[in-house]
Amino acid sequence: MPSAYAEIAAAFPWFFPAVVGVFGACIGSFLNVVIYRLPKNESIVSPRSHCACGQPIKWYDNIPVFSWFALRGKARCCGRPYSFRYAFVELLTAGLFVACWLLLPPAKAACGMLLVSALVCATFIDIDHLIIPDVFTLGLGVVGVVLSFVVPALHDQHSGIYLVDGLRSGVISLQGLFAGSGLVLWILLVAEAVLKKEAMGFGDVKFVGAIGAFCGWQGAVFAMFGGAMIGTLWFAFALAWEKIAGQPAAVAPKAETPEGEATELGFGAHIPFGPAIALAGLLHFLYFHQWVAAYFAQIGALL
Repeated sequence: MPSAYAEIAAAFPWFFPAVVGVFGACIGSFLNVVIYRLPKNESIVSPRSHCACGQPIKWYDNIPVFSWFALRGKARCCGRPYSFRYAFVELLTAGLFVACWLLLPPAKAACGMLLVSALVCATFIDIDHLIIPDVFTLGLGVVGVVLSFVVPALHDQHSGIYLVDGLRSGVISLQGLFAGSGLVLWILLVAEAVLKKEAMGFGDVKFVGAIGAFCGWQGAVFAMFGGAMIGTLWFAFALAWEKIAGQPAAVAPKAETPEGEATELGFGAHIPFGPAIALAGLLHFLYFHQWVAAYFAQIGALL
């Protein structure tokens, strides 16, 4: 660790997390653009951010998080309200970037910030449109494999011989990519054969594989089954709330028929599974990887 960095971190322990948080909020502001425009096949670069009335947003009204509170959630140009979700995505991204910085070594944290950005985009696009674009599945998987070869720390390879570590890390990533997507594909095929209908989208298959490229095969397995548990709890809570309160929960997932038409939340309806997979994969990457690895090691020892 460079002495200058160590001295600053020792004297001002909040400084680097604060910088990372501000950077994360700025990235979150860009992610809002991606979430809104990418499903519409619009450029994420131009034109610049603009209000629903068509007026360009001034730079001082586009400061991450701060501007939403300063304007009280209303556009300065026309007074139209705009969703708190914009500020929430910025806060969420900032918080997750700080978590990467605090919980992981620097090189792995940097890779984690890229993973976080993709997971946030995929989550909110899936919530809105029940799709996960290929850039966050196939593209993320390719990026994960390339990063694994270049940054061996992504898979905790630290023998000291860079080429050896890179090859080992890359192999772990490829195992995660193919094992993750293959596992979900078999579950999908078996479920469809039993239920005689589509059980999940192929986007979810590719999504678990992409997470496996960053987390290895163990992370892919955790993302799949942990995501299933999280998704079940989410669905059960939203359904119970609707039955008890007589109205949909604020966090209820969007539901569609197999034909793509809007429908009420219930069994047989299509709901977004990507957010649950993303949350499980993120939990593994940030915190649970050590316990998951120990768990599979114990199983391996018993066998």
